[in-house]
Amino acid sequence: MTTKTLPTEASRFEPINRGYDTIFRSGKMSIGLVVPLETYDRNPVPTMKRHLERVQLAERLGFSAVWLRDVPFNVPTFGDAGQLFDPFVYLGYLAAQTETIALGVASIVLPLRHPAHVAKAAASADVLSDGRLVLGVASGDRPQEYPALNLPFDDRGARFRDSFEYIRRMADQAPAFDNESFGRPGGGMDLLPKPVGGKLPLLITGGSQQDPEWIARNGDGWMNYPRDLPAQNRAIRQFRERIGNAGLPDKPVMQPLHIDLDDDPDAKPYPIHLGFHLGMNRLVSYLKSLKEIGVNHLALNLRFNQTDTETTMKRLADELLPEFH
Repeated sequence: MTTKTLPTEASRFEPINRGYDTIFRSGKMSIGLVVPLETYDRNPVPTMKRHLERVQLAERLGFSAVWLRDVPFNVPTFGDAGQLFDPFVYLGYLAAQTETIALGVASIVLPLRHPAHVAKAAASADVLSDGRLVLGVASGDRPQEYPALNLPFDDRGARFRDSFEYIRRMADQAPAFDNESFGRPGGGMDLLPKPVGGKLPLLITGGSQQDPEWIARNGDGWMNYPRDLPAQNRAIRQFRERIGNAGLPDKPVMQPLHIDLDDDPDAKPYPIHLGFHLGMNRLVSYLKSLKEIGVNHLALNLRFNQTDTETTMKRLADELLPEFH
């Protein structure tokens, strides 16, 4: 069996739309922010004060993307209600109030929604934002939500895969096909609008109950969770090996990171949930290490940040973003 040549740093990612093409560049790492842009470390529910002003500030400061999440229910054991607003409604609102920043979702829980609704809502947000949508998709990790919607939790992997394939087909003109979980579109009817770039950029989150080979072949990129550097390096290398073995062009990798930025730029890091409390110089050094192992986009989450949010955003723009432009 012959092994295909692996993608190299010189490889270019497939162009899809304005948002995807802006934040994902081979050999580079861009920086985005997770919404809501505020500290809410002691309460799962954010205030959403100045939420629009802060997204617009992120755009003016030069962050490449803002990321929303799909949190249908405030599940007590999960401990985070996200941005409160439905992601697709909020995407439409932000599309009308911003001009250049990419609008991402990390991630839509596909088994909880009919894929026709996801495809139509996502394509609508993509068109309304002039191609700035980047859609993360996931199988879901909150078991309590499934019985609330009268859906089984155990078969979410199969439903995820069927939903993913349904959404892909809906970018075609008047598609006709059979889908085991979600129906049989046909009869010449069509779902409109169509995505700006001809398809929606779909980033698969974590394992999503799928075989790693399937993820490498089918996703437009991989959204991985934070890990220690050696483990993340191995995971990214294996992902790109699978892409190369499939004979496909390289695909991007992104990850989130919670930070609590210390006033002392040399403050040593100590762990917080899914991230670190640390100084700016340590943050820059750590992010350069992530870039070196192949992370193409980092989504910073300020939920646990203890200093003023807008002050922190400006510090990041002044001291961090120039290191990665």
